[in-house]
Amino acid sequence: MRWQLIIFDCDGVLVDSEPISNRIMAEVLAERGLPIGIEDCYEHFMGRTMDDCLHILRSSFGHAADQDFVESVRRRTLEALREEVRPIPGIVAALERIAVPVCVASSGQLVKMRTTLERAGLLARFEGRLFSAAAVARGKPHPDVFLHAAETLGADPAACAVVEDTPVGVEAGIAAGMTVYGYAALSDPARLTAAGARVFADMRRLPELLGPGAPP
Repeated sequence: MRWQLIIFDCDGVLVDSEPISNRIMAEVLAERGLPIGIEDCYEHFMGRTMDDCLHILRSSFGHAADQDFVESVRRRTLEALREEVRPIPGIVAALERIAVPVCVASSGQLVKMRTTLERAGLLARFEGRLFSAAAVARGKPHPDVFLHAAETLGADPAACAVVEDTPVGVEAGIAAGMTVYGYAALSDPARLTAAGARVFADMRRLPELLGPGAPP
């Protein structure tokens, strides 16, 4: 059996958006009386849906964020991403060497995916193959968005590879029965490994790690 589909997360895997998004989250929270640092945002919110972030704010920080908070974070994040986001170093070269069909499955909304991918010059490579966790019942670490992508594109989950950069994303890919490659740029490599990923640090190596097309 050969790879049928390579599923990429978006933020932190295709586009270098995590520093921007987490900076905005920290800024908006500080303005609303919860001065937590960017590192705390990485720890608690990276790779999660907004609904999950709101739950964590309530359960872990005792902070009840309202709809105005959500709209402010999303608006300011999009504004910053339009100006600042860049492709992950090495991703363009990697994509040019991958002959297997590819798609994106992200916790972010479609508008955010399209904004960042277009700004980074990558949207044309994934047009028509963007999948958001907002379209499924549960976000990562549940497997729903990955299984939805595979089913829509007619791929066997066992023949899918996932490229992720967060432990919750790795857990989602493993739960979907897929092979997961963990890009250790901002995340702790040990945590990615513990979640079940095959960890790597240079995106240019991804085609080599995927091999000639056969799942390991």
